[in-house]
Amino acid sequence: MTTTAARTRFDALIVGAGPAGTAAAILLARAGWAVALVEKQAFPRRKVCGECIAASNLPLLATLGVADAVETLAGPPLRQVALHLGDRVVTADLPAAADAAHRWGRALGRETLDTLLLERARAEGAEVLQPWQVQNFQGTPGAWHVELRAAESAALRRLRACLVIDAHGSWEGLPSARLQRRLARSAGDLFAFKANFSGAAVREGVIDVLALQGGYGGMVVADSGITTLACCIRRDRLLSLRAAAPGLRAGDAVQAWLQAQCGAVRRALQGATLQDAWLAAGPLDPGVHLRQGDAVFSIGNAAGEAHPILGEGMSMALQSATLLCGHLTGASTQAPDAATVPAGALHAGLQRQYAAAWQGEFGPRMRLAALFAHLAMRPTPAAGLMAALRLWPGLLTQGARWGGKVQAPSAQLGHSSGHPLTPAKPPSAAPNLTQAASADMP
Repeated sequence: MTTTAARTRFDALIVGAGPAGTAAAILLARAGWAVALVEKQAFPRRKVCGECIAASNLPLLATLGVADAVETLAGPPLRQVALHLGDRVVTADLPAAADAAHRWGRALGRETLDTLLLERARAEGAEVLQPWQVQNFQGTPGAWHVELRAAESAALRRLRACLVIDAHGSWEGLPSARLQRRLARSAGDLFAFKANFSGAAVREGVIDVLALQGGYGGMVVADSGITTLACCIRRDRLLSLRAAAPGLRAGDAVQAWLQAQCGAVRRALQGATLQDAWLAAGPLDPGVHLRQGDAVFSIGNAAGEAHPILGEGMSMALQSATLLCGHLTGASTQAPDAATVPAGALHAGLQRQYAAAWQGEFGPRMRLAALFAHLAMRPTPAAGLMAALRLWPGLLTQGARWGGKVQAPSAQLGHSSGHPLTPAKPPSAAPNLTQAASADMP
């Protein structure tokens, strides 16, 4: 009987199998790269997330091979947005997307979406290591040595990779990032909470955005008629809620706060049934994390985290993965002869190009989300915002356009080296990055 030895060398090792990591794995594997995708949790698993998929992402999901399943499983088309402050509400139509086949966004639980994408990555040829966790990695671009540990058996596996792509979620990180995570706490730190409810009185096809004193949130009807209620709350507000109700679990305290703060939540949850327990995570780390001199490539929240009030997390995950893969597959056709160009120099050039493109694509959206979040969390600015929106509700519609909800960004439209969603050359020739590094890898 013949056995096949486990592969130890990869063109790219991707850490994290959320939408960013799986999208990158699909695109690179399809282009002929040898890809290892590492995920520390078993799927399906729940995730703190608003679960809205903007219409601008549906063409990308079609390219990734999961759009039909998403369309079948997701909640109803999202055609309106409503902003709530106490018992006041302003409602506006969402703009229809330019793509006639994908006019409206949808909502789908992460336990379903992430599993669909992961199985697609496996089908495209990526090697999925799950549940495994990165314990250590060292080396230089072009010659990484990565040590993994299996969650269930504590077995170790050592891999070599030309590139490492960091696609971890909001509150995780590579070993180096875990060591550097700041210990200082701030009263303004934001913590995220999420719960699902059946039987909630929520309007289908509407994204309900909640302006709260000391936080913000949202409600939407997702797959199987389940309502997702998610919010972010400041540390000082959360601590005051816990102090006022000793012994009450954090999620239950947050639910009581939401019902007291917002009439729409109070009405929605009358007679509703909580599905599973509240999920919590944090603190959030909004801001740009991507740096041009980084040794690894970053996508999703590892590259930059927007305030989730606009629901841009999913968009930035999928679109940043597409943007990076466009640069990487384009580089395999444009790179000079591998024998004359060190992998480190090529890597640095790609990092500069990618970081600049990322800033241009996502920087404005992050600033808009931060502005909206800070207005929504403070009573006086929130009241002023509501007054303005009562006069001009179309500002909500325009805000959706500015937030990238309907227009496919340039990250999905290709660049001079060719469309990023298709192999830049036959798989047998991809990629030069690995060839350039092979002499340095023992």
